[in-house]
Amino acid sequence: MEVLIRHGKGEQSEAVARLHRVVCDQPFNEGGDNRGMTPPELMLAAMGCCAMHYAAEYLRARNLALDDVELRVTAEKGGHPARLVEIGIEVHAPGVSAHQQEGLIRAVQACLLHRTLLNPPRVKIGVETSPAKELVESTA
Repeated sequence: MEVLIRHGKGEQSEAVARLHRVVCDQPFNEGGDNRGMTPPELMLAAMGCCAMHYAAEYLRARNLALDDVELRVTAEKGGHPARLVEIGIEVHAPGVSAHQQEGLIRAVQACLLHRTLLNPPRVKIGVETSPAKELVESTA
């Protein structure tokens, strides 16, 4: 798995994965052009999409409706150094029984990103000083 990040105009960055692009920016009040989510918002969006995938699998396997299912992902910033100190995922799943709610929670807890945050990976940081390689995109 790989994502290439390039600096854009002002505070913008562009993330490229396979043939997909996402623009990240800062809000106007933080010097950006507000043309995309901030990095923490993108992280929460990724967590929510991952959790939704697992929730949808659970509901689909039980022939339960997905039409009105929504997830709200929230975070509290704090600590020294600054970081996200608490992340919440709230699932809105109308018509799900109490027994199914427990299964739905277990399904969301199985999300790859949730498990990754519970058992953080090593992060290696390096610097390359040669000219950047061009990203080769293939549709084959």
